[in-house]
Amino acid sequence: MSPTPAFPPTRLTRRMLLKATTATAGAIAGAASPGVRLGVAGLLTVAALAGTGAAPGAAAAAPQALPAGCSGTSPITCRYAVAPGNYDVTVSIGGSSAGQTEMWAEARRLMLPATRTAAGAVATYSFTVNVRQPEGQPTGQGGTGNPGLDLRFAGAAPQVSAVSVKPAAQPLVAYLAGDSTVCDQPAAPYTGWGQMITTAVRAGVSVANYGDSGESSGSFLSNSALLPALVSKIRANDPVFIQFGHNDKQTSASAYRNNLTTMISRVRAKGGVPVLVTPPVRRLFDGNRLTSTALHVNGVGVNLPAEMRAVGAAQRVPVIDLTARSKALVESMGPSASAQLFLRSSVDGVTDNTHFSQYGASQMGGLLLQSIREQNLPLAAHLR
Repeated sequence: MSPTPAFPPTRLTRRMLLKATTATAGAIAGAASPGVRLGVAGLLTVAALAGTGAAPGAAAAAPQALPAGCSGTSPITCRYAVAPGNYDVTVSIGGSSAGQTEMWAEARRLMLPATRTAAGAVATYSFTVNVRQPEGQPTGQGGTGNPGLDLRFAGAAPQVSAVSVKPAAQPLVAYLAGDSTVCDQPAAPYTGWGQMITTAVRAGVSVANYGDSGESSGSFLSNSALLPALVSKIRANDPVFIQFGHNDKQTSASAYRNNLTTMISRVRAKGGVPVLVTPPVRRLFDGNRLTSTALHVNGVGVNLPAEMRAVGAAQRVPVIDLTARSKALVESMGPSASAQLFLRSSVDGVTDNTHFSQYGASQMGGLLLQSIREQNLPLAAHLR
């Protein structure tokens, strides 16, 4: 259901520095053409990005032709006919002229923020990307997307000189279970925080976002495309981040607790590591303070974040209190400035105080990542 403000630069910018790796000619040159099946079967500021790559003078021979499977100019789109699974993707951006490139994968997952390259320079970055069909929301809301792997290079002057795609060898997968504030929203301006944390995750780890619009803790449990599908793919030590509350408007305290406990049990049964995430706030003010509805006290009087914290304590599961963190952020910005975290009619064509703008989603994702680091949760060691 929504977005957030930019990561605090001292904690979330430099520490998410992309680790670029210089690809060998063999690794990079062989981007597959759209018809080739490659086998079965990753919110930074530009200043923080550092890629490998030759100095301007040394890269004069940087290739100008697009890699196989790619077409267009702005954006440049690349499509690879791979089966669902996880893939290691290495890209080289840059060329003979100066460029500014950002990379998106599948259903609007940001992998590389807008990154500048000098004329004659090439920078190389690696990611692990989860490919599903449908590629966005598991129930197909908003469309099913294209089969295979889609990459999109946008920005002021996008450039891509090489792409390599190969099946990932048993990567760690971070699963997301949640609603429309989490999910891979297929169309702008709506953006889930799950679409923005992908820049922070190192190669060798993919993010599999099973968030789906409109889901409550109960409906997510019962839909075969959601929790059952997610659980069927969990491997030992895969973290599973569980956020529900926005759509539990009439859920009783006991039902909510039971639903969360059931999810925890099923994740643990497969060797996964459950992490509870309390829902981010809505932008509903009474004066300069958020209302109880904004803080997820539901229609039958249940304080859902408090119930989730209680389940976490009882089940000995880590809890990321995104409600408290987003409350502090939204209230610190105030009723007016906080609107930019959500959707505004003047900018987005719609006013929505639940769902996030791209900026808002990046801020919410930043709060989540900050908590992962502070609590030293399993994923922390795999963040850039």
